[in-house]
Amino acid sequence: MTGDINIDSAFFLKYLFNPPAIVWRGLWLTIWISVVAQALGVAIGLLIALCMRSKHGWLRWFGRFYVWIWRGTPMLVQLVLIYTGVAAAGFYKYPDIEIGPFTFTGPLQAALIALSLNEAAYMAEIFRAALASIDKGQFDAVRALGMRPYTAMRWIILPQAARIVIPPLGNEFTLMIKGTSLLAVIGIRELFGTIQQLNAATFRTFELFVIAAIWYLVLTTIMGFVQKRLEAHYGRHDLPANAEIKPSGFRGLLSGQR
Repeated sequence: MTGDINIDSAFFLKYLFNPPAIVWRGLWLTIWISVVAQALGVAIGLLIALCMRSKHGWLRWFGRFYVWIWRGTPMLVQLVLIYTGVAAAGFYKYPDIEIGPFTFTGPLQAALIALSLNEAAYMAEIFRAALASIDKGQFDAVRALGMRPYTAMRWIILPQAARIVIPPLGNEFTLMIKGTSLLAVIGIRELFGTIQQLNAATFRTFELFVIAAIWYLVLTTIMGFVQKRLEAHYGRHDLPANAEIKPSGFRGLLSGQR
């Protein structure tokens, strides 16, 4: 049986269009964590991908083992293990770290570590596939020219791989934005954690979590447009000379699932 509908439309409109400062702080923290963790994940993922392509067997084994562990276990389990488990075992107590005007609290440190290491496993597979798709003649050419491996990778190989990496990278960042909602379990007041805090004070559960869903949708939609522009930029050389790049609207904004 259904009871009386209890929706406060005035509360909903107020918190949607004129949210308190705590919501803006939570939104900003969500964006900041997403950007930093994604950047770290991309950098670590590239290193892991290079390990998997190394001529040294132990490096290839390490890369495959890393991807197997981090892709094969739930993100929530990793997060709790890195924060609560590591501290409980006495490995690291997560003291606050101050770098200039910024203070990295224990939960924030654990969040960045967990998100970036998890993301690195997925980015490693993306980079591995992108590098494998490049014609072997490119690698032979740079060796014939006597270029150092770092120089060749920086100026010849990675720019070609970027066209292949950009589309899945955009999807990964969209998933990263949504994945930050898990951080509420370790006490981080990002967007979802802030909404939970407001819900505990106001008991307007339906209204507040609909607002949270709308904000996440706004963020991922903006990311979808950015991704489309990047894809158009890096793919412009694949088009005929007289082709015109047109915006694709909302098509393709929904990200794939892992």
